[in-house]
Amino acid sequence: MPVIRIVIDMDLAKRIATLRKEHGLTQQALAEALGLHVTQIKRYESGASAPSIEALKKLSKTFCVTTDSLLFDEDELSPDADLALQFKAISSMSDEERFVIKQLLQGMIIKYSADKWSDKIR
Repeated sequence: MPVIRIVIDMDLAKRIATLRKEHGLTQQALAEALGLHVTQIKRYESGASAPSIEALKKLSKTFCVTTDSLLFDEDELSPDADLALQFKAISSMSDEERFVIKQLLQGMIIKYSADKWSDKIR
C-alpha cells in the first residue's frame, strides 16, 4: 500500500490527481470507488468542475485525508508557532474558561471582518 501524505501547495484538481496516483488508482477505479462516472473524475482533475460536498467527503474517506487537506494549502490551516503555543495552553483550561476565550476570539474576528469590509466600501 502506498504511503499516505498530505499534499500541499497545490490546487484541488492537482491534489485529487496526485492522491489518486499515490494510491495506485486509475480515474476509472476512483470513479467506481466514489460511485461517479469517470468523466466527472476527469473534470475534477482538469479543474473544469469542483466536487460537491458529498463527493469531497467520499474523496477524503477514499484517500484517508481530511476534507480540509483537500481544499486548503497547509499554510492556510495551521496557526503560526506563537498561536499554536497559546492554543495548547488554552486546551488545558476548564470548559468554562475555553468558552469565554472562544467568545472573545469570535467577537474579535467579527470586528476585524466588519472593519475590513467598511474599509473596502470607503
